[in-house]
Amino acid sequence: MTTIIDELKESHLRSVLKALSWRVIATFTTAVIAFLITGEIDTAILIGAIEFVAKMFLYYMHERAWQLVPRGTIRNLKNAL
Repeated sequence: MTTIIDELKESHLRSVLKALSWRVIATFTTAVIAFLITGEIDTAILIGAIEFVAKMFLYYMHERAWQLVPRGTIRNLKNAL
């Protein structure tokens, strides 16, 4: 039996797809900035590649960590203050 809470949780695949789509946009921006600063395309691509992998992993872990926090927890804490 699934509950409404279960239906609101994101799947692992959705978290991965969100991380990937955002990383493409953010990495392109990082590579352009790196190129503008260094003037070297090889360096810009290397920086972009490292940033892509590292931040996609960190974003995914962040998303999954938030899935461990029951919905309404933050609202309940705010209301308790």
